[in-house]
Amino acid sequence: MPFPHDPAGRHRAIAGIFTERVRAVDDWDAPAPVDGWAARDVVRHLVEWFPSFLESGAGVTLDRGPSVDDDPVAAWTTHADAVQGLLDDPDTATKVLSNPHIGDIPLPQAVDQFYVSDVFLHTWDLARATGQPDRLDEEFANQMFSGMQEHDEMLRASGQYGPRVDVPETADITDKLVGFIGRDPSWTPPA
Repeated sequence: MPFPHDPAGRHRAIAGIFTERVRAVDDWDAPAPVDGWAARDVVRHLVEWFPSFLESGAGVTLDRGPSVDDDPVAAWTTHADAVQGLLDDPDTATKVLSNPHIGDIPLPQAVDQFYVSDVFLHTWDLARATGQPDRLDEEFANQMFSGMQEHDEMLRASGQYGPRVDVPETADITDKLVGFIGRDPSWTPPA
């Protein structure tokens, strides 16, 4: 079943899958596919960068849970619930996020474009680090891959993505997408 197209619905679906992966982690110190990261750092990244992005660009302050070091599950679920509450709030539709790099964007669109897509991509990192199912939704992965290819040079220049990892033409869309963002689709945790 495809993800909803509205920001609140899409966040609910994508964050829900990430939440399933978070709740199934049994080793938060397991190495992750991002160099120098452990599983907990995948969650740390999502719960730390986005609140400051919202606060500086839209004056929105999210409820914060415990630290990721103390309780990664509660840190994530508190954060995800706060983002969902923001998207479900009818007043959010009239708010704008202003950022010197991207200009003024309706807040729901900014959350969807920059944050929900990040949760989607990092689902692979957490799943791969912890031995969980790591195939991403094909339809949304195809949409992201197509859109990102059009902006390859700009995305690389942002420093947010590593060098592209080549994958065979016959690779599935998950491997193509994670290779595009600089992950090695064949990465597995060290034994």
